[in-house]
Amino acid sequence: MTLKEKIQTDLKTAVKEKNETFTSALRLLLAAVLNKEKTKRYKISQEKPDLTEDKLVKESQLTDEEVIEVISSEIKKNKEAIVDFEKGEREDLVEKEKAAIEVWQKYLPEQLSDQELKKIIKEAIEKVGAKEAKDMGRVMAELMPQIKGKAEGSQVSKIVKELLEIR
Repeated sequence: MTLKEKIQTDLKTAVKEKNETFTSALRLLLAAVLNKEKTKRYKISQEKPDLTEDKLVKESQLTDEEVIEVISSEIKKNKEAIVDFEKGEREDLVEKEKAAIEVWQKYLPEQLSDQELKKIIKEAIEKVGAKEAKDMGRVMAELMPQIKGKAEGSQVSKIVKELLEIR
């Protein structure tokens, strides 16, 4: 079962159980996944105009990794929205966004601990031979494929900066 299918199954269950928080969060997530698939389908149709509709639909299905990217992106958007809602003193909306994030995080791979993350980052720094802050781009390029969905980019960036400034 793909990650998208799992989300769809969980949505059906949430609707049957009348769990409004889960239903709302999963509908939003599925909409984001479908939008990403539409974008992918359009790109493929431009590159390969001779594809049949069935093949086009099949090729534009998102992989689990792509679904994880969508989930991570949605979580990031919600965290940004929470900051704005807190400034506007809209505690009701803050709680709604936090509840959605909590639901979505269940579909992400297990998050790396700070210790595991530092170990992976140190290995990447040594592999690319980074010595100073200006080498950060090379380190991030090496790291991100390994840790995609397992840690937040902002957290990774912060640790990379700390480790490069120590050197």
